[in-house]
Amino acid sequence: MSRLSGKVLVVIGGTSGLGFSAAKAFVREGARLVVVGRTAEKVAAVERELGSSVAGLAADAMESDTAARAVALAVQKFGGFNGLYHIAGGSGRRQGDGPLHELTDEGWQFTLKENLTSLFYSNRAAAQQFLKQGSGGTVLNMGSVLGWSPSPGFFSTHAYATAKAGIIGLTQSAAAHYAKDNIRFNVLAPALVATPMSARAQTDTAILEFIRTKQPLDGGRIGQPEDLDAAALFFMSDDSKFATGQVLAVDGGWCVS
Repeated sequence: MSRLSGKVLVVIGGTSGLGFSAAKAFVREGARLVVVGRTAEKVAAVERELGSSVAGLAADAMESDTAARAVALAVQKFGGFNGLYHIAGGSGRRQGDGPLHELTDEGWQFTLKENLTSLFYSNRAAAQQFLKQGSGGTVLNMGSVLGWSPSPGFFSTHAYATAKAGIIGLTQSAAAHYAKDNIRFNVLAPALVATPMSARAQTDTAILEFIRTKQPLDGGRIGQPEDLDAAALFFMSDDSKFATGQVLAVDGGWCVS
């Protein structure tokens, strides 16, 4: 039997990068999905590629009702809700994120809203629905090694690091509180992965040289979205039914290098 057979999942930020790769893996393993993305065009493209197992919702994760709408759509369209994977987030560099002495008010507020507040909205919606169902469930949040393993030279975006550290705090607090309800909360924490968000880093020769020693696994390369799919499948499936409050770094060796 497929590992996600019978599961109905919501993927917040599932139209590109890590989210789209995971969505494809979830469908291959038998899940039905609601995929949330910012643009109708990308959402429609995902629906076309993945077929009737997917329902799309074009909405902004930074709006407080987006996740609740996605969960409601999962229940309406597929008859249930078993898990949430929150990937949505991004760099606030263009809005003013950076080292503390350069970090602007706008950069701070935008970056925390995009990466932490949006995740709060989705985790709250998931917990509310799981409690309403009395069913238990699983929540997987996208963190980053920068939440506890900083890089002072190349990745000094301190609002982003703060948001990712906050994700760990929220996840573990929720994991402790809702364990009695059989609701699990966990975090995946990648290092540098080739996604649209990391386009700048992917073409910077100095950063690529740094990555050769900082992420030494498999030849010292930037990660690919597919590198996280197996871990995501583990946490979204019943294989992880006895794991909660965990932070798994899928980082090519970043944290030990």
